[in-house]
Amino acid sequence: EVQLVESGGGLVQAGGSLRLSCAASGSTFDAYAIGWFRQAPGKEREGVSCMRSTYGNPEYTDSVKGRFTISVDNAKNTVYLQMNSLKPEDTAVYYCAAGRLCASWGMDYWGKGTLVTVSS
Repeated sequence: EVQLVESGGGLVQAGGSLRLSCAASGSTFDAYAIGWFRQAPGKEREGVSCMRSTYGNPEYTDSVKGRFTISVDNAKNTVYLQMNSLKPEDTAVYYCAAGRLCASWGMDYWGKGTLVTVSS
């Protein structure tokens, strides 16, 4: 079983940057699709970025393309989400997940989330 712990959330002004981290224990990321999801207040959870494997090409939802970058440090067993040019609509709880497929229903392991708040 994989345990995931996110960190790096916080309060930032619009236009600023944050880097989220997700450390895995219990297993390595090698065998899993890994991704970041988010849930804003009153909204459904949505996929932000995902990699089908640690060596796969990253995928991004349209609203974050060109601003967010997912990356993996296999030596540290950690996945990152670099978020630049943040907007108030990026405010959400961000979750790291690992599993079989790059889809919410295809993820088997979830972190508890880290809150990102972007002020205007």
